[in-house]
Amino acid sequence: MRKEHILVIRFSALGDVAMVVPVVWALANQYPDIRITVLSKGFARTLFEDLAPNVNFMEADLNKEYHGVRGLNALYRRLVAKQFTKVADLHNVLRSDYLRMRFNLGRYRVEHIKKHRKQRKGLISLKNKKRQQLPSSFENYAEVFERLGYPVDISQFHSIFPKEGGNLNLLPAIIGPKKNFEQWIGIAPFAAHEGKVYPPKLMEQVISQLIEKYPKARLFLFGKGEQESNYFKIWCEKYPQCVNVSRHCEAMFQDLILMSHLDVMLSMDSANMHLASLTATPVVSVWGATHPMAGFLGYNQNKDNVIQIDLDCRPCSIFGNKPCQRGDYACLQNIPPERIVERITSIINN
Repeated sequence: MRKEHILVIRFSALGDVAMVVPVVWALANQYPDIRITVLSKGFARTLFEDLAPNVNFMEADLNKEYHGVRGLNALYRRLVAKQFTKVADLHNVLRSDYLRMRFNLGRYRVEHIKKHRKQRKGLISLKNKKRQQLPSSFENYAEVFERLGYPVDISQFHSIFPKEGGNLNLLPAIIGPKKNFEQWIGIAPFAAHEGKVYPPKLMEQVISQLIEKYPKARLFLFGKGEQESNYFKIWCEKYPQCVNVSRHCEAMFQDLILMSHLDVMLSMDSANMHLASLTATPVVSVWGATHPMAGFLGYNQNKDNVIQIDLDCRPCSIFGNKPCQRGDYACLQNIPPERIVERITSIINN
């Protein structure tokens, strides 16, 4: 009898792919006799290649090597050669739909994620808004494997690292070791869309208040990009306790090691919330245009650590990519820095 070999398809942004990790880990550990191959973008290799002995990673660049219908056909031929027995499409967009169609024609067992688009539309509707908790991405992913015949219990996943965290010796000397009297606080203050970014002037107040409260703390700033670089340079010069992580850590695996040793992470609704969640680090998350009801809260995160305010217009976007209806982003502007600091303090002190 041929050994089961499941193809798991998930491209898209880093945060979406990171949320696959607990589910694939659970699948691999609860069914050690099956083989699993995760098909994704190259950045995701770090998350999967050492996840479990029966998990493999396969990279595909859909913008270059496998661009367009001709490229997808070439990718399909490459995938068929791997002799998969079942296919789990955890993306459900045009390109994965095309691959799924090819596999269906080849009489493979194929299942895909249900995105609850009708409920999402009601959640962000301008009129007759229906605020209801949607299934989490983890539940949606797990449901796909259940339909394939492999129900999983994702609650068994704790962290990609052992209980003591990742190996700090793999990081530059400027990062560690962590001293007993220090508090290590991670801050990821930016996101892909303006509707998910706490105003930098208010974030600087958070930084200032944290340093005043914890003068021996080290504040690690996570994020890459022009905006991050500009603000991080200013903050690091003004506050010596701040460290621009991207200047010292070259790979995402190093970021994850550092995250595993943080006392707390402060993040927007962004990829860093999900990466820190994979290391079992508590995350204080700030939400503006988006809302945890859409199902994107980090894995195993405490809802008490969600920072948001109630407005009639919230949420106005599932992904934060729509312009503010009010024009002032009150959902973020009206969150006082003291509230964020208070929540971080409660985590550190406990």
